[in-house]
Amino acid sequence: MTRAAVTQARSYAEDVEFSAEDATRSDIDYLCEVLDVAVDAGASVLNVPDTVGYTTPPEMARLVQQVRERVVRDRNVTISVHCHNDLGLAVANTLAALEAGARQVECTINGIGERAGNASLEEIIMALHVRADRLPFETNVVTTELYPASQLLSSIVGFDVQPNKAIVGRNAFAHEAGIHQHGVINNPLCYEIMTPESVGVRANSLVLGKHSGRHALSLRYMELGYDVSPSELDAAYRRFTDLADKKKRIYDQDLISLLSTAACAAA
Repeated sequence: MTRAAVTQARSYAEDVEFSAEDATRSDIDYLCEVLDVAVDAGASVLNVPDTVGYTTPPEMARLVQQVRERVVRDRNVTISVHCHNDLGLAVANTLAALEAGARQVECTINGIGERAGNASLEEIIMALHVRADRLPFETNVVTTELYPASQLLSSIVGFDVQPNKAIVGRNAFAHEAGIHQHGVINNPLCYEIMTPESVGVRANSLVLGKHSGRHALSLRYMELGYDVSPSELDAAYRRFTDLADKKKRIYDQDLISLLSTAACAAA
């Protein structure tokens, strides 16, 4: 069946990807046999999916290595991986696969997908960017478009990512603990392994600081698309001045977080 399917696909297109459903729970000998037939029939990409998010990074690395050594060998074939996040390991498994020889990853913005989702594109990209010493791989993804893409997708699907979502969550660059705030004030690299600007979180168009008034804060919330009531603005402003005394740079995520906290306090 594999040979017939790939042969038919090749009659329509030169670049054919063969995906072995539930590969991480398959018998390795049988899996390699099937993948070998797919390559012989003309497949140029072999996808190794963790369909139910079951495997662990060491297991994924060994599996990709086995496919590379036993099936790909010296042939011009790309190994791809498609990881689900049922155990919260989709990104970790994807990075392990890259280290083991995979050169294509299937991922999604905000990690959306079946059940607990898929590997998160923005997390993979920034892991490659920040840890280029360990993961020396290049992509054509423009990192400054990650946050705008995340926001666009959130508006399309109708719900935001969780506040503590890596890279694009509203708390990703927010610092509450006093020792963290002190470190960030002295040197942002103490507690920020990337800058907000590097992922497209734009700096405030207004320079907001401890001397800013309610009008400036209200205007910034309007620019961010929030219709803030007078009571919400008062509560947010009190928290804003407290934060401005501790933190030199205040980002849009900080302001959104302050507004959410103020709303909860008012309720």
